[in-house]
Amino acid sequence: MPIPDGALLNAALDWLAHGLWNLSWWHIVLYALVTTHITIAAVTIFLHRCQAHRALELGPVPSHFFRLWLWLATGMVTRQWVAIHRKHHARCETPDDPHSPQTRGLSTVMWKGAELYRAEAKNPETLQKFGHGTPDDWMERNVYTRFTWQGVGLMLVADLALFGAAGAAVWAVQMAWIPFWAAGVVNGVGHYWGYRNFEAPDASTNLVPWGIVIGGEELHNNHHTYPAAAKFSVKPYEFDVGWLYISLLRKIGWATVKKVPPRLQLGAVRPVADEKTLEALIANRYEVMAGYARDVRRACQDEIAALKARKADVSALRTARRWLHRDAEKVPARAQPQLAQARAAHPALDKMVTMREELRQLWLNTSRSREQLTADLQAWCQRAEASGIAALQEFSVRLRAARA
Repeated sequence: MPIPDGALLNAALDWLAHGLWNLSWWHIVLYALVTTHITIAAVTIFLHRCQAHRALELGPVPSHFFRLWLWLATGMVTRQWVAIHRKHHARCETPDDPHSPQTRGLSTVMWKGAELYRAEAKNPETLQKFGHGTPDDWMERNVYTRFTWQGVGLMLVADLALFGAAGAAVWAVQMAWIPFWAAGVVNGVGHYWGYRNFEAPDASTNLVPWGIVIGGEELHNNHHTYPAAAKFSVKPYEFDVGWLYISLLRKIGWATVKKVPPRLQLGAVRPVADEKTLEALIANRYEVMAGYARDVRRACQDEIAALKARKADVSALRTARRWLHRDAEKVPARAQPQLAQARAAHPALDKMVTMREELRQLWLNTSRSREQLTADLQAWCQRAEASGIAALQEFSVRLRAARA
């Protein structure tokens, strides 16, 4: 018996309005958030930590799932993403960096990050030099790389089938999620604004201490400090949801972690700094210098309190406080006069800044032998403990207790 045209029309209209699932609006929003979060997890765990940096190995089940999901949700090719990201680390904040806001401008990276990615993906030199070691099996060659837009096309068909007309909006959110959050926010704001735990040799920042929305990529300064580490959180108050997922995968035997951020160990204080102290300093230099920065900020705050007690002007010192613990090349020209003024007016702070640079030279100076560097470190500790500056003395004692 033929189906009346009116019934077909009503069925089509009902599907258009509700889709196969006939869910309420908040269920659809929840679905979009869950699927975009899976995409973020696939990017940070598979593309970033596993493929680009080899910080962990994934078993075949999660590896194949992530590859399939990324094909459906982004259309990105593993080799292209990995090559572009490795080049970013190798050329960070230079004109050759594919997406540095320091050279291209924050607005460009924020709103045209996907365009920058596509342009760099067409660079054969980038792919050849930085794209090695990525999957090269039959599926990668004949499906994921060959038919990039068909994957996202299938996702569109699925969304429309499940939710009707609303599926188009769901699909648009899914397609915009990575270009906005990863290509825009992480690559842009993550090298422009935020807090820094470590004086990494670039402009990377941590956006917030809770890495949830972008899978832990919010802790970008931590990652640039320890790029080969599978875990991005380093402070007790920081949370990396990507690391939580990796830990769960490891528990069921689907992931093997190769490296995590180093942790400075303290033992008995050595009478003098020796080669073991030098090893601990170099291996944990970022954490050591972060501790030194805290001491500088604390000493600066004490100086400000003393000035306030005398009702003296503290404006110059307040301005300089932000830059006293930074590498000299990281201090912008506009802040240098206030920094010089503060150092001239406060000899103790000037001494701490000077000795910070001397300490940094211990791992930057590659022309000196291990024995010479050990002697330099011993001399540094002796000067610090004879300086009469409590912060320097305390730091030197902690340094002599350091273990690699």
